[in-house]
Amino acid sequence: MAFGQRGMQVTMTGVIDDHVLQRYRELLDAEDAAFDELEHAYEEGDRDHYETDLATWQAAIGAKLAYLPRMGIDAQSLVTT
Repeated sequence: MAFGQRGMQVTMTGVIDDHVLQRYRELLDAEDAAFDELEHAYEEGDRDHYETDLATWQAAIGAKLAYLPRMGIDAQSLVTT
């Protein structure tokens, strides 16, 4: 069990703990950084960097999506049309 900012106990499922949340935050940060680089390459019209940055961003998204099942989340079931 973890404690919130106000010292109150926060009950988490058995799947999600501090390590899982930390790792997911790292994956989100990596995706965000990769997107920023992609955006800069696009804005500057730098095609070579754009292609590389697009691949890096896609890999970051893939890593995040691959991690979601460890958190008990089925990403496919969240997709709505």
